[in-house]
Amino acid sequence: MTERYARIVATGSALPEKVVTNEDLTKFVDTSDEWIRTRTGIGERRIAGPGETTASLGHRAAQQALQDAGIKAGELDLIVVGTTTPDLVFPSTAALIQHRLGANGCAAFDVNAACSGFMYALGVAHQFIRGGQYRRVLAIGAETLTRIVSWQERETAVLFGDGAGAVVLEASDEPGIYASLMHADGGYQELLTCPVGISSGFTDGPNHGLRVQMAGREVFKVAVKTLDALVGETLKAAGMVESQVDWLIPHQANLRIIEATAKRLNMSMDRVIVTVDRHANTSAGSVPLALDEAVRSGRVQRGQNLLLEAFGGGFTWASALLRY
Repeated sequence: MTERYARIVATGSALPEKVVTNEDLTKFVDTSDEWIRTRTGIGERRIAGPGETTASLGHRAAQQALQDAGIKAGELDLIVVGTTTPDLVFPSTAALIQHRLGANGCAAFDVNAACSGFMYALGVAHQFIRGGQYRRVLAIGAETLTRIVSWQERETAVLFGDGAGAVVLEASDEPGIYASLMHADGGYQELLTCPVGISSGFTDGPNHGLRVQMAGREVFKVAVKTLDALVGETLKAAGMVESQVDWLIPHQANLRIIEATAKRLNMSMDRVIVTVDRHANTSAGSVPLALDEAVRSGRVQRGQNLLLEAFGGGFTWASALLRY
């Protein structure tokens, strides 16, 4: 029996129009361009404006991916959206996007794995296609994380941006995703969290107490160590070695973490896709945004092997090694 792969056939992305530079932040946050760049590599970020939501950004990214794939929304079997900032408690953001696309009737749901959300969505798509249940899946990572950032807290205000990326996957006899891995450890919840939810922590104060809280140094240490192990695990699962990876497309949270992962792969930085300088940390949006930019710039070519990975609050971490 011929092996069945899930293959990415098209990508898409969407960013808000509003650009906020590090210099802009210094007007209301005690920081500087040098402080931010030295610690994170970030120079600017996009901020969602009035009327822009996680669903609207995800919809735009999805439209672009579907157009490039040459398929109609009605041909989709499943839509999976990775997001921590849904438009509503329910319906899901995936259902909202589905209706805007005109794909009504197919399965649609969200996955919440913080910054690993798109990688989880990709893993779900991979398994549904590999198992034979679905043939065409739209996987999206979309966030408006700046809506839950406290602009008075330097440690988090400088880090995040908004945006969305999408991929269309189809069943194929040709590779495809070789391996996709997902992990989580809720024991680290206090290090990176938004400690407010529907049944816990809601307040009557501004924004109902919704804000990202992070112990930056501790998160950095765990992320570097965890991603180092994840690289080895992913290569083993795919039956590959470091030299077979053409491109590293990592979660765009911190340039120093990205550099550490590249070093683990013995890769020069010119084989790593970096967008954190312009997009900041768009959480679940970061990997698909970086992938789409790499494809549209012509750097990533068909037949090349890509390693995608992410680490996020929860903690969660996930990866995929695939042939584009």
